[in-house]
Amino acid sequence: MSTNSIVEELKKNISAFEKTVEVEEVGLVMEVGDGIARLSGLSKCQANEMLEFPGGTFGVALNLEEESVGAVLLGEFKHIKEGDSVKRTGRILSVPVGEQLIGRVVNPLGQFIDGGAEVKAKQFYPIEKIAPGVMSRQPVSQPLLTGIKAIDAMIPVGRGQRELIIGDRQTGKTAIAIDAIINQKGQDVICVYVAIGQKESKVARIVAKLKEAGAMDYTIVVVAGASAPASLSYIAPYSGVSMAEYFMDQGKDVLVVYDDLSKQAWAYREISLLLRRPPGREAYPGDVFYLHSRLLERACRRSKEAGGGSITALPIIETQASDVTAYIPTNVISITDGQIFLETDLFFRGIRPALNVGISVSRVGGAAQTKPMKKVAGKLKLAMAQFREMEAFAQFSSDLDPETKKQIELGQRLVEILKQPQFKPLAVANQVAIIYAVQNGFANHIAPKEMVGYEAKFHEFMNKSKSALLEKITQGTWDETVEKELKEAIGEFNK
Repeated sequence: MSTNSIVEELKKNISAFEKTVEVEEVGLVMEVGDGIARLSGLSKCQANEMLEFPGGTFGVALNLEEESVGAVLLGEFKHIKEGDSVKRTGRILSVPVGEQLIGRVVNPLGQFIDGGAEVKAKQFYPIEKIAPGVMSRQPVSQPLLTGIKAIDAMIPVGRGQRELIIGDRQTGKTAIAIDAIINQKGQDVICVYVAIGQKESKVARIVAKLKEAGAMDYTIVVVAGASAPASLSYIAPYSGVSMAEYFMDQGKDVLVVYDDLSKQAWAYREISLLLRRPPGREAYPGDVFYLHSRLLERACRRSKEAGGGSITALPIIETQASDVTAYIPTNVISITDGQIFLETDLFFRGIRPALNVGISVSRVGGAAQTKPMKKVAGKLKLAMAQFREMEAFAQFSSDLDPETKKQIELGQRLVEILKQPQFKPLAVANQVAIIYAVQNGFANHIAPKEMVGYEAKFHEFMNKSKSALLEKITQGTWDETVEKELKEAIGEFNK
């Protein structure tokens, strides 16, 4: 090769050379421990920005102070030591969203943890997002059926509502949420189940049950296990709702279950105390109300102009000794549109779901019910409340007048038919039929103890020979003709 050609080649390369300057803001770890790191040198760091630590560990900037940045570490941190360098990523903490997550179990960072195939995400959503404004929402008017008689009849849940499930441990809170997910089969609702601080074995059982019921075909499970760092328990609900928002943006209806927010509050308290934030009541930081309000306000029903779609939230809160007046329970009660209160005494008496009708309420009420259910269940809550009062009163008096006796027997029958085994959600038409039969005295010849057998045979009869009538009720038709047909069907069955 001649000298000239070498010179020419060099000139060409020099002219093609582009100067690019990459500026990376790098900080240093001042101290690290308990899943928290204090960093210096990151003066332009943003709130909730992802930071890259050595060994591929990520953190999130939570405290932005004059001299330092307080960050929580997401994942393993034993290899991080004082003096290590930390890089800014310039990205606000985001999670992968999209269809590829349906049927999968993921951690709060959106990484698959079910041993299945890795799928590359095309889209990311930030975990923190401002909730839709008032003008882009519409009233809740479409039912979200849980398949549980006591809830669909007395404490109805609508699409876009936030209904709190509250009670002591082991009273069947998760069971109600899982039944609601199983009942969405064929209803065109995507479900997201967020397990916060739950035992991995319990989550594995739930996933197995959902698979068995065919519910994993439309469900995403987000898990921050009991052994995961507090930081993951803190971000898990936000990750879950971001995944749900993707589907709401497509105009779909989504159901999100947060199981449970008490554990998220505990994790947030732990992080806040380690970051030296001033403690308030029960040692929670001052913004613990905002922790839950900014999460639950993201559940809503959007107006047609804003693209439609809805997110229905079922947050779960665990109480201690049925104390609904504690700090976190009262906070979440004030944010949600009603609560389903489960009572330990009722649970141990075999009344399951252990629903306390007196304290439970739905602030959306009949707006979230079909016409047949509204007509039939209107008197049910009153009848149940009267029965509870009379039952307590009847313990002290031996001779009761016939009217009171009749009322108590009706109450006992209603209690029996409102009992329901786990993982056996019931279609709304069947619910209407059995409640109508008992309330209108068509089952008065049956002893309360035998109601369970009567109900099972009644549903079997209706499904086999009166499917056309059930179809009408399912579609929301209720007039004199339908009522007459239902009366005749019950009479036919009783014979």
